[in-house]
Amino acid sequence: MTNVSCYSQYIPDENAMCQFGAQLVSVINELNTQKAITFYLNGDLGTGKTTLSRGIIQALGHHGNVKSPTYTLVEEYHLPNKTVYHFDLYRLSDPEELEFMGIRDYFNNNCLCLIEWAEKGQGLLAEADLLVNIIYADSARNIELIANTTLGEQIIAKLTQTT
Repeated sequence: MTNVSCYSQYIPDENAMCQFGAQLVSVINELNTQKAITFYLNGDLGTGKTTLSRGIIQALGHHGNVKSPTYTLVEEYHLPNKTVYHFDLYRLSDPEELEFMGIRDYFNNNCLCLIEWAEKGQGLLAEADLLVNIIYADSARNIELIANTTLGEQIIAKLTQTT
């Protein structure tokens, strides 16, 4: 397999963002890995980090609302094939708070960790497999995936094959 370290796509609207999340889930399912997978979701306020998370979580089988964990720091979704931990560290005032909540315990096998505002937990979080950068493009978005690990490269390679 050729190492593919970057992927980008234009996302015209909210539905397309959710569909892209479902596409990522399809690729992850094809890889059939039991390893923990970590995505750092980067972007300004309102770019669609939670919308992408909703698309991913619903594609994994969740049928309820997916809310931003801005005040709770983390929302857990125990789904049939994977546990998802959706973190929003925007309101984190000190990275040490993550130690008190047992942050290292979240990065277990067969889980997917989606982390918004990861820079606020620098030094305490697991390494990102994928950096997911979401950038405004007028009323739409551009999404860029950057592989940070071999698993991230595998996800991008599979994604590239499907598009």
